[in-house]
Amino acid sequence: MKKKQKKILKIIAGTIIFLTLPTLLLFGFLYLKYDEDLPVGIKGEKAEQLANKMLTALDSESYKNTEYIEWTFKKRHHFKWKKNKATCTVYWEDYKVDLNFKNTEKSKAFVHNFEVVDEQAEELIDKATKLFNNDSFWLVAPYKIFDEGTERSIVTLDNGSDALLVTYTSGGSTPGDSYLWHLDKDGKPVSFQMWVDILPIDGLKATWNHWTTTESGAQLPTFHKMMVLGLEITDIKGISN
Repeated sequence: MKKKQKKILKIIAGTIIFLTLPTLLLFGFLYLKYDEDLPVGIKGEKAEQLANKMLTALDSESYKNTEYIEWTFKKRHHFKWKKNKATCTVYWEDYKVDLNFKNTEKSKAFVHNFEVVDEQAEELIDKATKLFNNDSFWLVAPYKIFDEGTERSIVTLDNGSDALLVTYTSGGSTPGDSYLWHLDKDGKPVSFQMWVDILPIDGLKATWNHWTTTESGAQLPTFHKMMVLGLEITDIKGISN
């Protein structure tokens, strides 16, 4: 009986090693290849000028005047954001949540179009808020570089060009995250690197070079590539008065 138990344990241990070892090796390879320390930037007028150049390249006034934005993130989550009214309806699976950012007590949650209350509503509203914070960031992050609680500094890259480091000291779902924006000669974003709590590797790069211009004139991304992963954003609408 003991021999049989020993054999079973060896089989289980072998299976665990077989399944986890390739993953650990892959993670180790990616970590060694991509992990970077957060660069030290220099705050001041040069950084503010570079940030403003970035917003000018994107025609940020058109985004500012956009009152309604709609989009689908990774074909899973759909958003109807009334930016001027600080509300957003979030859809995923069989759920719908009406978020009210100014008065959270007015937020409502629905399952199969039936309103739910109490703990279930709180859980769905909390999830919808996290979905909005994450998915909207992938859509409008360049326009948030002067948000309250942000710090901007300039980093000189190895090729001699300047990049904009933006750190979020408060707000959103993950305060403390930092993003290093790589810009073209006109100041338009082409990618950023991320130092964020939810990623185990620091300094991962994601592209910001697939843009569309909405009816309102706002420039928004349709796709991001991060290593071999793709983040698709579809059904984009932007409307102003």
